[in-house]
Amino acid sequence: MDKILITDLIATGILGVKHPERDNPQEILINLTLIRDLHQAGRSDNIADTINYSTAAKSVRAEVAATAFHTVEALAEHLARHLLENFPVEAVTVRVEKPHIVRSAAKVGVEITRTRQDFPPGT
Repeated sequence: MDKILITDLIATGILGVKHPERDNPQEILINLTLIRDLHQAGRSDNIADTINYSTAAKSVRAEVAATAFHTVEALAEHLARHLLENFPVEAVTVRVEKPHIVRSAAKVGVEITRTRQDFPPGT
């Protein structure tokens, strides 16, 4: 299956367990892999046959800004569900990272992969 990649998207939101992380929005790095058959888009050269990367990125940034999760795991799960419910993708891989939170580490985070089957209608 084909992949659309959005890398190192900078979003701003509340994410963390303790203060001061919960006091003010912080930068959060998001990496997305959107799985979708891109044969038609490759043949047609028409944006309607693919996913508009800018629209997907703006949507993810808006979701991060509108939420206030305690864990990166919960934010990643939320974003995966959001993308699967709002974009024509078969599966997504979402990586959420927080820069400069752990001493001596550039960033920490999680990466999850979810499919439509992980979120049946009504769940």
